Amino acid sequence: MGDDKEQGFVIRDRRGRGEDAPPPAQAATPPAAEPSASAPHPHEHEADSHTHSGHLPVNFSSFVISMGSSALMLMGEQLDPQQPSMPLNLPQAKEIIDLLSMLEEKTKGNLTPDEQVVMKDMLYALRMKFVSLTSGKSTLHTP
Repeated sequence: MGDDKEQGFVIRDRRGRGEDAPPPAQAATPPAAEPSASAPHPHEHEADSHTHSGHLPVNFSSFVISMGSSALMLMGEQLDPQQPSMPLNLPQAKEIIDLLSMLEEKTKGNLTPDEQVVMKDMLYALRMKFVSLTSGKSTLHTP
């Protein structure tokens, strides 16, 4: 408690890296020379955290892909063969599909053509996978 320096949290994305890759967290913390009285702007650290680790900046398309990947994993897809597969969770996968569907509707007319393609293709793939998993099963949403 005697430390007056205030530190934020650090998010480390370990997807797509080998086990022997060093963590990029060392450059993510701001230097101690910054005065603690001035609050940093929220977007200053976003640029730093993405450029030093080699990842692309977060944008709408990467958000949609991230959500879609989560839904695919919940539907049994194993995106990383070195990671154990997640247990099947169709209700949660459907919730993500519904969220992306709502987001598609709410952003209609505000997306770039590339963003529209990413959203449309991701929703199509997710819906087809969900239908293929639930067709013939009478245990999901039957009265």
